[in-house]
Amino acid sequence: MASWPGGISAITLFVEDLDATKKFYLEVFGLPVSFEDDDSAVFKFGNTLVNLLKATAAPELIEPAVVAPREAGARLQFTVSVDDVDARCAELAARGVELLNGPLDRPRGVRTASFMDPGGHIWEIAK
Repeated sequence: MASWPGGISAITLFVEDLDATKKFYLEVFGLPVSFEDDDSAVFKFGNTLVNLLKATAAPELIEPAVVAPREAGARLQFTVSVDDVDARCAELAARGVELLNGPLDRPRGVRTASFMDPGGHIWEIAK
């Protein structure tokens, strides 16, 4: 029997505006859409799929839990490793991305910066 848990194969992010969030991922991450339908758009980050799903389509997946509104505040952060945080921040700024913070040298010896996608999900770049 294979060990459990294995790697994370997919992450589903609930979004209010699928078109704006899909455009953001296309422009900011430069990844192609690997699958889409009327309710979702999927991007492949290495071996992990990130599924952008309309918040209105999410209840059937998580009932009896409820979808929290974007305004409820951040509940997670994704971290992507980069070779040069400062250079990546410059690229993000050129693409119109507003940083939440950074670049910052953290006490643990890591340089980071964070930004938010249109769905309210926080992304950190780190080296």
